[in-house]
Amino acid sequence: LLSTDNADTCQVTVTQPRFQEVNYSVHTVFLTCAFSASGCSSSPPEVLWFRFLPNEHEDLCTPECTDHQKYKVHLLSENSISLQINDLTADDNAIYICGISFSNSSSPYSKQTGDGTVLTKTEKQHSNGILIFMIIASSLLFLYSTTVFTFFIVYKKISSGRKIFQAIAQELQKQRYAEHCRQPDDLEDDTVYQNR
Repeated sequence: LLSTDNADTCQVTVTQPRFQEVNYSVHTVFLTCAFSASGCSSSPPEVLWFRFLPNEHEDLCTPECTDHQKYKVHLLSENSISLQINDLTADDNAIYICGISFSNSSSPYSKQTGDGTVLTKTEKQHSNGILIFMIIASSLLFLYSTTVFTFFIVYKKISSGRKIFQAIAQELQKQRYAEHCRQPDDLEDDTVYQNR
């Protein structure tokens, strides 16, 4: 009974820096992620990394990294990890989200994500595109972080990390399209009723 109670009280908190900007001359970057766990098992958790691009969402390490030359996960301390990104280019500008999962716990709070880090690599001439990207990314951080939280509800039911991530991406796209399509449809409906 004691071990079950401990598993049920497992609670994880994940924190990440909001922004990380690197100079155009930098080719390797480390994104940090810190977490605290109370009431969880002593076994190490699974560490997961995802990224959100403007038109695409990818699972980078879930927990195995998809590209071992490009990405590496490091354990900095007992409660701190980092994602190493090599051969850094402006194409790597994205929101990077860290997830921590104590998969042997039944508590819904044993699987959590951070709010995401907006990574920006500047170019030789600091363009307005970078600034616009940062504004858009910061405004979408809240939407992404709340939606990614649903990942861990689905996590128990789906074994494949890729399928889980696709489910999140589809949900985000549905929310975005619903928001954009709602207003024109409402206006058309009002016009039809007025004409009648």
